[in-house]
Amino acid sequence: MSYNDKGHGQPIIFIHGFCESKEMWLAYEDALSPYYRILTPDLPGHGESMWMDEEITLEEVAVILGVWIDELALEKPIVIGHSLGGYVTLALAEIMGDELGGIGLFHSTAFADDQDKINTRNKTLDFVNKHGVEKFVKSFVPPLFQDNPDAELQEKMDYILKLAQKTSFPGLVAFTKAMRDRKDRSNVLSNFKGKKMMIAGQTDTAIKIGDSRQHEKLVDFYFELTGTGHMGMIEREAKCLEVIGKFMDRYVNEKLV
Repeated sequence: MSYNDKGHGQPIIFIHGFCESKEMWLAYEDALSPYYRILTPDLPGHGESMWMDEEITLEEVAVILGVWIDELALEKPIVIGHSLGGYVTLALAEIMGDELGGIGLFHSTAFADDQDKINTRNKTLDFVNKHGVEKFVKSFVPPLFQDNPDAELQEKMDYILKLAQKTSFPGLVAFTKAMRDRKDRSNVLSNFKGKKMMIAGQTDTAIKIGDSRQHEKLVDFYFELTGTGHMGMIEREAKCLEVIGKFMDRYVNEKLV
């Protein structure tokens, strides 16, 4: 499994989302590594991580990450996941429990897919099998961002699109199925003993804000980004770094001392 590892001290693991890779966290590595040890893995079949199986479950991904955490001897890591990365984070919390120092959901949810979302996943599978990865991501990535991006955001969107095109075909198919078939982990989120954060986008079309707000009572620190879609870590980078910093200062650092 390919990963970046920068800085020293309290480890924070950032897990990317569907059709993304560790490169999306480069600015976070630069900003946070003077204070923390920042680790950003590529999930199987994404970025530079190899694909080894035809099928995979989120539970199996969590086991892979758990072994990786043990191999690196990371103590009480904070795990923050975007979208699919949030689903993986909750699966990891289910098996590791209080071995994790805290968790964060970034435009993600503890709920399972409803029937409409399941139907969308199945349409994705049909489309990808017929047209391939490149054509799919060209239609998939732009709507994740807010409408009418300025020149700076458009440049970032183009970069994320290029990263998405590197996703392997079997990885894309397998993770679509894994997301479709995942179980509800709201009890995992509720019962997790470490500190918990959620960042949501008010105009997110992938994770509806109404669903996000149902998580507010389940976490210690909940924050909504106004005028922001599904890619808040890109659209509102400075604000997201500020929110993560507040979460670490208010909740995690004090608890871990």
